Order: sequence, then C-alpha cells, then structure tokens
Amino acid sequence: MSKNKIRDLENRIFELMQKLQKLQKENVKQEVKNYDFSTLNGRSNLLDFFEDKDKLLVIHNMGQGCRYCTLWGDGINSFLPHLESVISVILVSKDSPKEQRKFANDRNWNFKMASHNGKEYMKDQVSDENYDNAPGAVLYQRENNKIYRKNDCTFGPGDIYCSIWSFLSLAGISDNDWTPQFSYWKRPEKLDDGGKNII
Repeated sequence: MSKNKIRDLENRIFELMQKLQKLQKENVKQEVKNYDFSTLNGRSNLLDFFEDKDKLLVIHNMGQGCRYCTLWGDGINSFLPHLESVISVILVSKDSPKEQRKFANDRNWNFKMASHNGKEYMKDQVSDENYDNAPGAVLYQRENNKIYRKNDCTFGPGDIYCSIWSFLSLAGISDNDWTPQFSYWKRPEKLDDGGKNII
C-alpha cells in the first residue's frame, strides 16, 4: 500500500514538473541592463557571457564560504557539457576572480566564472528579495544587443535543483539530518605523522 502511495506521489510530482516547465516557457521576459563584472581577464559584462548562444544561465554562488553553494556547484559542474551544448553558463560570486579560480581548481570545477563584487548586479538581480547574496540562478535571453530576464530560481536544502536531496530521501535522510561538507576525510585515531597543526 505504501509503495503505491509513493508511486502516485512521484507521478503527481512529475505532472507538476511538466506544468512548471510550461509556465517557465510562457513566462514574460523583462529587459535588464548590461551589468559589469570582474574576471581573470579583466572587466567583462553580461552580453560577453552569452558568447555564441542566445541563452545564458547565471548561477548565483555565495562564494567559497558556503558549503551548500559548494554542493550545488559540484552537482551542476557535472552537467556542464550537457548544458553548454545549448546554453552558455557562468558562475558568479562576490569572491575575487583569483579566489574563485583557486577554489574552482580545488573542486575540479570547469565553470566560466566572474565576480559581481557584491555590487549592482546582485542588488538588482538576486533571486531572493530578503538577501543581497542569495544562491540561485537566472536564465537570460539575448535579442540583438538587448538582454531579457526570462526565469529565475532559488537554491536551498531539499530543492529540485540539486539531485542529492532525492537520493538522500530514498534513505530516509532529510536536510535536517545531513549538512554538506567541503570534504569527508575521516580523521584516524592515530596519525602516523604525529598529527600536529590539523585544521
């Protein structure tokens, strides 16, 4: 009986996802300005990030100080080749371009990255009105030299944009039971090197 209820709910969620996709496709776009960013190659802007595509996914990452944002980055990074076959993708945060690249290299991320420096872009375009540095994403469209905001989303524990929550749910683990970490090294009881200066 319980299994049937689970399947029924999964089917309802699938139907709701189809409705969500339809609404996102029909959503009215709004023109936005061509914001400036900092990159390792100097100043850049939103139009530059489209490259040869007419759609751009901008991922709002809170920076290297957020374990949850790192989890989302790890997950989205694995989809990059698939996403970039149809849209351009860039990850932005408040961190400096050098900090971004060092952190990305440590995580084996392949994102194009830019810094909004905590300035105008995030104040205008942040996904959550209650915060000025909230995680999420925005999908922009380019028409000639005009940029339009088409859809946006916010990231948070249990959302539909990070597949790990669904797999943890299969094990009966919720976001109240588990917090992502930057790494999962388990300290042995005895360290052969003496164990000094462990951070």
